[in-house]
Amino acid sequence: MLINEKIKLTQFSHGAGCGCKIAPGVLDEILKSNIISPKNEKLIVGNSSKDDAAVFDIGNGKGMVSTTDFFMPIVDDAIDFGKIAAANAISDVYAMGGKPLMAIAILGWPINKLPTELAQEVIDGARIICAEAGIPLAGGHSIDSPEPIFGLSVSGLVELKNLKRNNTSKCGDLIYITKNIGVGIYSTAIKRGVLKEEHNGIATEQMMKLNKIGEKVALLKGVTAMTDVTGFGLLGHLIEMCEGANLSADINYAKVPLLKDLTYYTDMMCVPDNCFRNWSSYDPKVSGISGESLLTLCDPQTNGGLLITVNPNSKHEFEQLLMKEGLEQFASPIGEMKTRAEKTVFIA
Repeated sequence: MLINEKIKLTQFSHGAGCGCKIAPGVLDEILKSNIISPKNEKLIVGNSSKDDAAVFDIGNGKGMVSTTDFFMPIVDDAIDFGKIAAANAISDVYAMGGKPLMAIAILGWPINKLPTELAQEVIDGARIICAEAGIPLAGGHSIDSPEPIFGLSVSGLVELKNLKRNNTSKCGDLIYITKNIGVGIYSTAIKRGVLKEEHNGIATEQMMKLNKIGEKVALLKGVTAMTDVTGFGLLGHLIEMCEGANLSADINYAKVPLLKDLTYYTDMMCVPDNCFRNWSSYDPKVSGISGESLLTLCDPQTNGGLLITVNPNSKHEFEQLLMKEGLEQFASPIGEMKTRAEKTVFIA
């Protein structure tokens, strides 16, 4: 559409995608409270852990999964922005092992700066992804805001016996990730106008891809914990998993799947600002980091892959499922959960 060729959405926002997230250390300060909430035995997952979504026991062995996620544009195309934001929000349900049921839209739009036609395209992009996930976009709420903002509130269902949390890994579990790392770096290259022509579309396609595999791997008893990698980067979300389970982790950096030619961009320091804000929160907890691995492992991801820990006895079964689902390139562990040590993550 001609209007999309003239207007670049990323120029109207100070952040991009999950890179808009408040840094972990700052978020911890914000969430501190002396107010004691009443206990609810039906609330299976809530604020007490840093999980991807809340889960409420609705009886008959089922749980309602509830989440919300929204951000500012990470791409210039309005329809693609809507697709990415929708896929990212729905991912939280998949990360809990759940099945999404419906979504409600959250839209902030600078009415005096950007045409309403573009906002309509953003919502259409979300409709396309919701249809792909098999759910309706059932309603929403909008405001006139200084910057464009879009996302979803998503509800889902999970069999409580298959519920996957981010704090239940065991010592000796193998660590896997189901998407390449580097979309924050690519997105920064797009915004700065330095992305190589042969890399056009790679990050966008990955960010629009639903993490449906989460619902399937949750059926495997050997899958011990799961989370999706978003604004805190692979390193941040792995630290959350480790701290929640009182474990440490060894990561083989050579095994971490990266987007093509990331060093081309890291060499010119073409990385999101939040990469360094992330690292400032992780620095005391990590050993073995290098210049390159700091920039890639702290890179904020938008709708990144699922970070999964698996009992070694279920290694073959889990990897066979990934290969069956077309994810053979991720059917190899990138590390292992270890007994709690002085440092939370060791990078080799």
